[in-house]
Amino acid sequence: MSVKIRLTRIGRHKDAIYRIVVADSRSARDGRYVEQIGFYDPAKPEEAADINEELALKWLMKGALPSDSIKTLFTKKGLIEKYNQAKKEAK
Repeated sequence: MSVKIRLTRIGRHKDAIYRIVVADSRSARDGRYVEQIGFYDPAKPEEAADINEELALKWLMKGALPSDSIKTLFTKKGLIEKYNQAKKEAK
């Protein structure tokens, strides 16, 4: 089972808000997910995204692959750098 960290769309027509979730790569975009780790509102700056850093790092360490948009969000929040440091410490 391949696990990905990706966005699921919520909100009304032309006013999207996204949940940041950990989901099986085979499930639908707005389908079942394993765990919700945050929210992202594209109307606000990317730095304002609400992400549970502990859960995000936990899933990254377990091998979950972030989508391209999530990788951008995580980079702006500094999570990719924290992940790389934690990965080096684990070795």
